[in-house]
Amino acid sequence: MTTVAAGRLRPRRSCLAVPGSNPRFLEKAQGLPSDQVFLDLEDACAPLVKERARHMIVDALNNGDWGGKIRVVRVNDWTTHWTYRDVVTVVEEAGPNLDCVMLPKVADAAQVTALDLLLTQIEKTMGFEVGRIGIEAQIETAAGLEHVGAIAASSSRLETIVFGPADFMASIGMRSLVVGEQPAGYAADAYHYILMRILMAARAHDLQAIDGPYLQVRDADGFGAVARRSAALGYDGKWVLHPDQIAAANEIFSPSQDDYDHAELILDAYDWCTSAAGGARGSAMLGDEMIDEASRKMAVVIAGKGRAAGLRRTSVFEPPQG
Repeated sequence: MTTVAAGRLRPRRSCLAVPGSNPRFLEKAQGLPSDQVFLDLEDACAPLVKERARHMIVDALNNGDWGGKIRVVRVNDWTTHWTYRDVVTVVEEAGPNLDCVMLPKVADAAQVTALDLLLTQIEKTMGFEVGRIGIEAQIETAAGLEHVGAIAASSSRLETIVFGPADFMASIGMRSLVVGEQPAGYAADAYHYILMRILMAARAHDLQAIDGPYLQVRDADGFGAVARRSAALGYDGKWVLHPDQIAAANEIFSPSQDDYDHAELILDAYDWCTSAAGGARGSAMLGDEMIDEASRKMAVVIAGKGRAAGLRRTSVFEPPQG
């Protein structure tokens, strides 16, 4: 366990997957407007090119211009023989230019703890700040979902819990070949329980929750529908596999201008009504709406997401006269 606090809630509305073995994609991704990029050493890299891809990723991190994006590398999972070398090579050679390591197919808390310990050893050896590099844990199996609460509590480095739908669907035997789409013959939302369980574990430990990819990259309507489902639940963002999905994700996982303005007004009104000038009351009226401490907590979430998305308020609170 590290001593650096987690909960580094940087915007992750759009998390762009970039194959670590493709130099053209590594270069192009730097100029795209995603909040996060993750350079992939796992599924996007064939076994024969994984070693070369590590060094390509190191070069891209050290010499690329990522424009303030969150820079993440997805290593291979602990059941493979590639994982330790993925971590050692990338972190030793590019640690100062790396924000997080994503660990796929997390089955239990011990796997996150092992990554935390390895990162700490490397940071101490290299003279890096201990604990600065975060961890993203990807839930892709029934075992991972069963242990998601313990996983979320396993390391102070954790920043996000990520749902990986494709491997998860295979893990539970879901009868669908379209990732993220509902299986035929089931009237309810087959993903609601999964998404909510991940979200509850994340929020209980002040972590972000990220939805996984939608593989039909030319189906804008399908992507939008799936993204709006997880955004409505409270997810912070979604993976994007194609540049055309970035703008939609950024919009869907940002508050509307009206909701953002309303949240800021609630915060101003609550601050005023609880002050001496406002009578030090615990509740007040904002137009026809009664607001109180619970209203303030809800508004903090929306206002925070709006500010992180770069929204600017278009309304001003005016205290009631008399």
